[in-house]
Amino acid sequence: MSSTTLAAGGSLSFTLPQELTVIALCALTAFISHLALAVFNDGVRPFMLDFIQGRSTRNATTAVSFGLSAGFIFGLGAPMALSTGVLNPWLVFLPTDILGIVSPKKWLAPLLGAAWGAVVVFALGGANSAAHKLPVDFLTAMQQMSTPILFLFALFPALAITKQFGRARGGLAAVIELVLVVMTMKLWPNMFAGALAMAVGVLMLIGFAVARDVKQRREERAAASAMQAAADPSDADDPMASLFSSSALRLRKHLPLFMLLGAGVCLLAQMHIFGGGEATSFLIAKGDYSGAAQVDFYRVFGFIPLIATTALASGAYAIAGFTLVYPIGYLLPNPYLALICGALVFAGEVLTLSSIGRLLGRLPSVRDCSEHLRSAITDTLGLAILFGSLMAANTMGGGLGILIVGGLYLLNEVMGRVVVRMAAAPAAVIVGGIVLNVLYWLDLFTPVKS
Repeated sequence: MSSTTLAAGGSLSFTLPQELTVIALCALTAFISHLALAVFNDGVRPFMLDFIQGRSTRNATTAVSFGLSAGFIFGLGAPMALSTGVLNPWLVFLPTDILGIVSPKKWLAPLLGAAWGAVVVFALGGANSAAHKLPVDFLTAMQQMSTPILFLFALFPALAITKQFGRARGGLAAVIELVLVVMTMKLWPNMFAGALAMAVGVLMLIGFAVARDVKQRREERAAASAMQAAADPSDADDPMASLFSSSALRLRKHLPLFMLLGAGVCLLAQMHIFGGGEATSFLIAKGDYSGAAQVDFYRVFGFIPLIATTALASGAYAIAGFTLVYPIGYLLPNPYLALICGALVFAGEVLTLSSIGRLLGRLPSVRDCSEHLRSAITDTLGLAILFGSLMAANTMGGGLGILIVGGLYLLNEVMGRVVVRMAAAPAAVIVGGIVLNVLYWLDLFTPVKS
């Protein structure tokens, strides 16, 4: 049976090469995390500089990593994998961040990472099968999240434009995106409906940002004297330049290891058992690899500035790099090309990191648009996941399901978000599904018929 069929069926079953790839990649990412060369969690990366320079202990850094990652692992990564049958970075890479950092010995880190990889490929499949046999099949119900996630996600460029360039341009972008979604559904029904809309929206955002930066630089040149216009600030005058330079040099020294990492991540994506995001996971599960590639390619623009600047400031890169290896891997026809392309992409990213940092310094609007993109993605997915979770609750338990899942979400909010907001709703669906099954066994609830 092909991986496409398995994913589409929501089953977490893997072939031997797929199992070995996941286990080996988890071992590698844990080892790299132990060396403080890269972590997946963007929030942890700024703390790595103190750890690298000995100002923070391994235990303290582990506590930070666990605190920032646990909610995503158990509240988002595991539920998404169980409901789609597709692995995701929160489930695969966030735990290896923690295991690598907590490991006191270099040789122990890859063993712990490999053990987690084995848990992912062997234990989750059993949990998935057991859950599907329950009277209230909450995992199948969670597939209701796919429609709101896929369609609302298409609007993130319009939201980003509104945040950065105002309501007029944002409203125009929203109308254009809506027209393109309707046109795509009518003329190309086999294409992911939001693909063309997202492409045009991202291009509009980048176009507005570049135009603003070009205009600003022209105004600065006109206002400055000839001497000031001719003089660019040198790296020697920049107090951060020496830090950025040493960080880039540190990463380049380990280029072969990063090339191996890039090859592994790209291979995992090429196997079509892995999706780089929420929308991507559902597209991979449906077998729409080109749509998944488009979604993850557009997300890249929101993360390049963040990853580049935090890597140069901390000396620790991202486990998935700029995430370009995701869309490339989805589209490649065989694993050998994936290994080669992934290694080359990571080599290019590490070698050009300093140049990218300097370029972003000269294009402040382009740099800022990435922040607005990330914020817009969070807003759209937050609403989509909440709405989809309530749809799942209704599917598995009707009004009672909505009461339990919605109530758990609201309680999490008023209790100070014990579980991060993005992960709270899927986690509530799983807890709600367990509660409904208990009520069924107590003869207090009759499952909703599909």
